Amino acid sequence: MSAVMEATAPPVATDEKRRGRAAVLALARFEARELLLQIPVALTLVFYVGYTLYGLLFPEDGMDAYPALQDVDRATQSGPSVLLGIALLVCVNRAALRSRRRGTDRHFDVLVMEPWRRTVAHALSVVPYAVGTALVVLGAFTWQALRPGAVGHGSVAELAVAPLFVLFCGVLGLLIARLFPAVFAAPVLVILLFAVSVFVSASTGDAEWSRWLSPIVSENSNETLPSDLIGRPAAWHALYLVGLVLLFVTGAVFAGHGGRRTWPVKAALAGTLVLTLTGAVGQGQGVSPELTAAREKASTHPEKDQTCVRHGRSEYCAFPEWTVRTGTWAGVVDRVQNLAGGSAAEQPLVVRQRVEARYGLDGDGTIESSTTPHQVTVGTRWGGNRIPEFASAVASALVAGDEAKGGELCDGRVVTVMWLAVGGASDPLSDFRHVRLDDSTSGSAIVLSPTSPLSMSAGQTDVVREVLSSRPRAEVTSAVKSHWDELTAPGVKTADVARVLGVEAPKEADDCVGE
Repeated sequence: MSAVMEATAPPVATDEKRRGRAAVLALARFEARELLLQIPVALTLVFYVGYTLYGLLFPEDGMDAYPALQDVDRATQSGPSVLLGIALLVCVNRAALRSRRRGTDRHFDVLVMEPWRRTVAHALSVVPYAVGTALVVLGAFTWQALRPGAVGHGSVAELAVAPLFVLFCGVLGLLIARLFPAVFAAPVLVILLFAVSVFVSASTGDAEWSRWLSPIVSENSNETLPSDLIGRPAAWHALYLVGLVLLFVTGAVFAGHGGRRTWPVKAALAGTLVLTLTGAVGQGQGVSPELTAAREKASTHPEKDQTCVRHGRSEYCAFPEWTVRTGTWAGVVDRVQNLAGGSAAEQPLVVRQRVEARYGLDGDGTIESSTTPHQVTVGTRWGGNRIPEFASAVASALVAGDEAKGGELCDGRVVTVMWLAVGGASDPLSDFRHVRLDDSTSGSAIVLSPTSPLSMSAGQTDVVREVLSSRPRAEVTSAVKSHWDELTAPGVKTADVARVLGVEAPKEADDCVGE
């Protein structure tokens, strides 16, 4: 019996590939550590993490206590993460040109590692910083989402922008180093790209397609929109950024070797270019007819999209993401009505959430006053100044009958409205100051509201201030309840209201026309 033994070829190619990958990863780790030792990267990274932690651990009072997650996700894209990206652009560019600056390029010819692998290693050195950015973004968003006052829904694609921007900046610095191997080229080209983007935006009238060519597109609004009405092409934009990152990496590999790389690199260049163009085309399509119709319906007929909940005697109608907040609104309504007299103390109200969504995030959010009797508008933002503003709207509807008439008040009823709005607050003078446009407690001013503002004369301001600062709350409440009809009669003088409430009458006359 005999056996034929066939010799197998040793897996030389496989071992070489494995050793090549290990060498690339080792060099990438080294370059990542070197980047961390660069002062711009270290400082911006520490500032980014510290700034985020400080904002989470020591939040400001007010609207920050009631975050809307569809705004929180966009907020992660701006601020210190942009500084980190710029620092990486400059430092990766310098790292890729290190051998040229030190005159050691010629020594690379005797090394086993091919030049294209060194380029890939430089690109991979940015990945830990992108991962770190993603962890900061995810941690900040999760913290906000777990807050008791949080509402809405975030977007994964929006949250991906900051990490992708960090990658984008790092590989852009690498590509610039391979295309223009000079230290001054990176800042010059960045300034040039910024100037070009400003020119394109101006020449195209800030069109949708040109605006979204920027890696970060900031859109801020005075009001928060329901998440399904925002309409940002976040997923397409994330795809566009991924395509740019891959295009820059393959372009750096190709350009760093005079275009001598084989067909796989050329195929990768073509593929990443197609991917980038696909994202660019997708994000530039503009607002769909369906979204336009949904925005129109939410703005003009919000009741068709809302759920109504009853708390006590009143009904509270909100968009689905805000129904959890109706109890908080009811607390403010009860506080205001507890100070009212006559039939207003028991008057059922309809509190309806309203938005102006027809212009998207670019709109100013202005909402017209409702003429529906005993209907009060509440916005989509809450906390801080929004609470006394809503209380002012409730008080106006109780005194004047509806919001539109409440915005036209100019006689002594203004004093009654302001007492109802802030008299039951824990710090009435502070709320009185914050509900006024100029944050003052003297002189004439505009009183803010979810809809039309209310005007106060200097005399009316003096009366309200004196009532809040010098008169016991129980006594003023008793006077308001017992003289309700007199205090809410059309044309009542501010001086007469001051007399009833036990403070000095103002010298100035009311500002009503015809007086």
